[in-house]
Amino acid sequence: MTLEVAILFPVVLLIIFGGIQAALYFHARGVALSAAQQGVRVAKAENGTAGAGSAAARSFVSQAGGTDVLTGLDVGSSRNVDRASVTVSGRPLSVLPGIPNFRVTQSAHGPVEQFTAPGGVAP
Repeated sequence: MTLEVAILFPVVLLIIFGGIQAALYFHARGVALSAAQQGVRVAKAENGTAGAGSAAARSFVSQAGGTDVLTGLDVGSSRNVDRASVTVSGRPLSVLPGIPNFRVTQSAHGPVEQFTAPGGVAP
């Protein structure tokens, strides 16, 4: 009986920690996507900027747990006349030592808001 336990116990622990690692990965992925969406909402506003979009995305990650969720956070944003884009990437926490941590990268894009006066003429 002890031999079976000695063989099965590490396998069971690996399965448990593998499930926890998967949950941490998917949570970090969801936070990165939400941060990118928040950043693009700010960047695509009529008077928004790419810098404001990056700041909003960083603020979102900070409020969602900061380095407890994503380590090595990298936020990139761009905005031109027609489109705004924000990309958030980082690494989820690792509970499995010796296994390389996967990088999470999520992006959000959207058209820049442009308002026109009644009659279709730009102000």
